[in-house]
Amino acid sequence: MDVKQFIRTIPDYPKPGIMFRDITTLLGDAKGFRGAVDALVQLHDGAKFDLVAGIEARGFILGGAVAHQLQLGFVPVRKKGKLPWKTIGQEYALEYGTDTVEIHSDAIREGDRVLLIDDLIATGGTAEAAVKLMSRAGGRVTAASFVIELPELGGRKLLEGLGIEVLSLCSFDGH
Repeated sequence: MDVKQFIRTIPDYPKPGIMFRDITTLLGDAKGFRGAVDALVQLHDGAKFDLVAGIEARGFILGGAVAHQLQLGFVPVRKKGKLPWKTIGQEYALEYGTDTVEIHSDAIREGDRVLLIDDLIATGGTAEAAVKLMSRAGGRVTAASFVIELPELGGRKLLEGLGIEVLSLCSFDGH
């Protein structure tokens, strides 16, 4: 299945020159959503994981469905201040400033193998922060999968440099 047919492109959002790749059209189509989840699962046929982690917010939708299919637990990687219990966090750089992602301090056990899921990889900054966070918690992200990749922005190379297998269902040129 070609997932690109289900992805809407919104020009000049959130600022001029950006082509925003919107997966809400994919999620809203039963065939597209099911196909994308099945394809994400099939990318890792035979691999062994203990947990699936998803990055807020679209990574929750996709990662939760992938975890269900793989019969694994799910770890939400959230923006700072959104989790109700003890957390650990990882700061990362934005274009202007910084942000932080967090997980519950007991979400990952020592040695857990984690599959990281999100909708899109661009520069890889958020994914890198999630990887570092899970490593600090005692786990090891062995693979990361995305519906969309923007190869020109270098996120794949960043994660591969950390020893992580990076897979995506489709890619788009540009930003």
